[in-house]
Amino acid sequence: MTTMMNPMAPSAAPAGVGGVVRHTCRVPMRDGVHLATDVYLPAGHTGPLPVLLERTPYGKDEPTRRERTAANPAPLRRGEVAERFAREGYAVVVQDCRGRFDSEGQFTKYLGEAHDGADTMAWIVAQPWCNGAVGTYGLSYAAHTQTALASQRPAGLKAMFLECGGFANAYRGGIRHGGAFELKQAVWALRNARSGSNSLSDAARQALDQADIGEWFLRLPWTRGDSPLQWAPEYEDYLFGQWERGSFDDHWRQPELYAAGHYGAFEGVAVMLMCGWWDPYAQTTTDNYLGLSQRRQGDVRMVLGPWTHGERSVPYAGDVDFGRDAVLDGTLAPDYVHMRLAWFNHWLRGQPLPERQDEAVRYFRMGGGTGRRTPQGRLDHGGAWRSAARWPVPATTLVPWYLAPGGLLSQSVPQAEAQAGFCFDPARPVPTVGGSVTSGEPLMVAGAYDQRTHDGLFGAQAPFGPLAGRDDVLVFQTPPLDSDVEITGPVTIALWVSSTAPDTDFTAKLIDQYPPSEDYPEGYAMNLTDGILRCRYRDSWEQPGLMAPGEVVEITIEPMPTSNLFRRGHRIRLDISSSNFPRFDVNPNTGAPEGSAGPRVVAFNTVHMGPGRESCVVLPMQPMASAEDSPAR
Repeated sequence: MTTMMNPMAPSAAPAGVGGVVRHTCRVPMRDGVHLATDVYLPAGHTGPLPVLLERTPYGKDEPTRRERTAANPAPLRRGEVAERFAREGYAVVVQDCRGRFDSEGQFTKYLGEAHDGADTMAWIVAQPWCNGAVGTYGLSYAAHTQTALASQRPAGLKAMFLECGGFANAYRGGIRHGGAFELKQAVWALRNARSGSNSLSDAARQALDQADIGEWFLRLPWTRGDSPLQWAPEYEDYLFGQWERGSFDDHWRQPELYAAGHYGAFEGVAVMLMCGWWDPYAQTTTDNYLGLSQRRQGDVRMVLGPWTHGERSVPYAGDVDFGRDAVLDGTLAPDYVHMRLAWFNHWLRGQPLPERQDEAVRYFRMGGGTGRRTPQGRLDHGGAWRSAARWPVPATTLVPWYLAPGGLLSQSVPQAEAQAGFCFDPARPVPTVGGSVTSGEPLMVAGAYDQRTHDGLFGAQAPFGPLAGRDDVLVFQTPPLDSDVEITGPVTIALWVSSTAPDTDFTAKLIDQYPPSEDYPEGYAMNLTDGILRCRYRDSWEQPGLMAPGEVVEITIEPMPTSNLFRRGHRIRLDISSSNFPRFDVNPNTGAPEGSAGPRVVAFNTVHMGPGRESCVVLPMQPMASAEDSPAR
């Protein structure tokens, strides 16, 4: 099927499928390492062509479950996608990242992709089949590789299609968030060390296959040599390297991790950004949009849907359904392949964009459904697509809703000082129930869920029930709304807090609280977005500082952006606690160095309210202009 070729010339005997010829080659990098690369060319083409490039750690011709359509859920191989692009007249290059699958070298997650991407681009533009115009595409890690290579200002880069990734700042989202460490990185490391690593012995691979990630998570904290990755040292080293680097330093400013520091290199490049509300890269996506919008030259567009990571062709996220219009297929484009082709046809060939793809911002405002249980057993939350000229959307008003005594969320500041507290025991963390998660299976899954525990939820303990029933979760909510409330944009939570510990975490979760109904007699607490703040970073990401016991300090929590219609009769609810496990690592409450093993202590944490200590959630509210958005039910 494939034929090896000289790194700088087409193969004399390529393989062909369906009018497409595939060459396999090994492209040299500046340090002498060779990366396995497939080149797909239209059979019988004459003259140079525009080129599309994907760089991936997941296998250049492996199946990818995110490459599917609503009509055909069977996943395509990356090579099949490349063949479709090639049949449309593109030269397509798909490459294994360093140290993965057939490529040489040692893999260090994320790092090295800037130079390897730039070297690959230089190789491409020197080929006789390249006309000098290159577009890049890819999801998640293959989006991170795009921003990494773009930071090097490679010749020929004209357009990019970034989905669910392309770190604006990996320290703020994707590796760490609010100072805490995203434990999806540990799950990812184990899964990918087992599959695709080019440096493991058979014995090491067998040991990894036998490792039970759930048992290991229950044994946290780990140390080097005593972790599920002890049999794959290069994966263990990069994991602990990420975990232990708690402060924002030059490591986090490397181009692979910090596009925000390199936006000037994107000058003149057209960028499409796409992500889902329940994706850990939603904030990266909006941050990249804001940063790239400031360039003198270079178009930028953005699409935000009601999706988990790359799941753009299903109408649900978790246990909540958003209606048939929620899928990309048939609403934004015929399907995902056609959507990318339209983007590249426009910027690499000068063809007009389809009407539905010609808007600066397209976003899905969730809410407005019947609230009933669908035949598939999910909550019918509904929603509709909206468009805007920019982000945040015009007419956004940032409105504070204040925490008040008695668990009230109000637009008025409480008249008297008050406080509410709880014991945070690191040995008994609040379990993760949905949210902005990826690479977490089987320990955690993404999406919207009723915020309650059950047998089978990782980390949950009997007696099961609503998270609101836990003694370490504070609940603040409005009375039932007397009219609809729409929010779209960034959400921030400002809290005045104190603790008996020198360092602790505070979490905040925004919820659409449904009233009781026939299908949901206890109501339905639908999570919208959540975040965390490790208190040592309350004043500075670069210079952490511990707290004095009982000291009252102000902190800010920044969850993912969202868009939702709270219907009349619902409540806007905010849950406050100090853990969300296994989504984030659990603070030991001691002030110990990040990622280290050691004792854990119980902390008593307090939220303060009232004049001078105005704890609140700031919501990006939208005017209710259309009567169709406000029907009673």
